[in-house]
Amino acid sequence: MLEGSSIIRWQQWEGPGIEHLVLRQGADGILADAVVISADTEPFAVHYRIACGPDWRTREVEVNLVGGATVMLAADGLGNWSRDGVPAAELAGALDPDLNVTPFTNTLPIRRLHLKRGESVEIAAAFIELPELSIVKSPQRYTCLEEGRRYLYESLVSGFRREIEVDEQGLVTTYPDFWQRM
Repeated sequence: MLEGSSIIRWQQWEGPGIEHLVLRQGADGILADAVVISADTEPFAVHYRIACGPDWRTREVEVNLVGGATVMLAADGLGNWSRDGVPAAELAGALDPDLNVTPFTNTLPIRRLHLKRGESVEIAAAFIELPELSIVKSPQRYTCLEEGRRYLYESLVSGFRREIEVDEQGLVTTYPDFWQRM
């Protein structure tokens, strides 16, 4: 059973968008349960849940657009996925989900990889674009700039890159131009 819980809130860098996340951690694993209200040009709200093993390897992802569609992903923690119960070979090799509406999904590889200063690792993520709910395999790189504090995130497809700051739990505090911790 999951013992400890934390409440984390982020606000969009500019605009009224907000995220409220409850993170529960225990010997059996990690559960993130959140609501994001986006203030993008097409406003929407989403509820998501991500369950991980104690090793921070994702096991389940549920994404519900408020008033709209739902998608369920299941993973074995080794890079094999299913979407709504159907094997998703196109995501093979991805270990982490990456939702474009939250800084939380950066925590998953940061906690899982345990990078030391100067270390860099290329990973694949199951990138979930909202509000479309499209899902693609996304090659990414994480580089530790300051252990336990600053990391460089890079999308290897688009060239997008950001230095992100995290707290002692690996939770994002600053994601320039997108999110900041409240």
